[in-house]
Amino acid sequence: MKRRSFVRALALAASIAAIGTSSTSFAQQKTVKVGILHSLSGTMAISETVLKDTVLMAIDEINAKGGVMGAKIEPVVVDPASNWPLFAEKARQLI
Repeated sequence: MKRRSFVRALALAASIAAIGTSSTSFAQQKTVKVGILHSLSGTMAISETVLKDTVLMAIDEINAKGGVMGAKIEPVVVDPASNWPLFAEKARQLI
């Protein structure tokens, strides 16, 4: 996937998340939280650390251009430590 396509997909996902919130709470918040669930430790860290860095770079780029619908994107980085049951638990926490 090209970087530009990835950034567009991320912006679309953030827009969809923003639509789900009510307009009054969204106007007060001015941020959209995006969960980043990649292993930063354990056996998968060698390949997933780069993915986390790419997502953070895309979020910085989107925020530099004014965010999504005027709202900044706030990354929430979680490390499931290459542990599959912990992945499920962390995903539930992010949701």
